Amino acid sequence: MIKKILLVTLLSLFCFAESTFSDPQPNFDNPRKVVIQLYDSELKKVNHNLSTIYNILKEYPSESLKVVVVAYGNGIRALKKDYDKKTLTRIESLVEYDVEFIVCKNTMETMKWTEDEFIEDASYVQAGIVELIERQIDGYIGIIAY
Repeated sequence: MIKKILLVTLLSLFCFAESTFSDPQPNFDNPRKVVIQLYDSELKKVNHNLSTIYNILKEYPSESLKVVVVAYGNGIRALKKDYDKKTLTRIESLVEYDVEFIVCKNTMETMKWTEDEFIEDASYVQAGIVELIERQIDGYIGIIAY
C-alpha cells in the first residue's frame, strides 16, 4: 500500500511539473526557434514528428516560439494533398499555430510534382537541406524527431 501511494505521488509530481526555461528566457523579441527535418513519409514517423511539434507548442507561449518543418527527399510526400487525410488535418491544425511547412523544390522536380499538388500553406525553397543549414546558422535548433 505504501509503495502504491509513493508511486502515485511521484507520478503526479512528474505529470504536473512545469518546464523551466534557460536564460535568456524566450519572449517575443527572443523566441525559441526550432527547425524540424522531415525526410521520411512513413505515416508512423510523420505522425511522431507532428506529436513532437504539439508537445513543443504546449510548453512554450506562442509568442515566444517559431517552429519550421523542412521537408525534403521522401518527406515531401507527407505534404501532398493526397497523403493520409487524418495526418493532413493535423498538419493544417499546426499551420493555424503558425508552424511553417517548407517543401524542397529539388525533390519536387525529381519526382515531377508541382506546387498545386501540395497543401495550400506550404512554402518552397530550392534546396531543403540548404534551408536546414541556413536556419541553424540563423539560430534555429535542428531536430530530428524520430
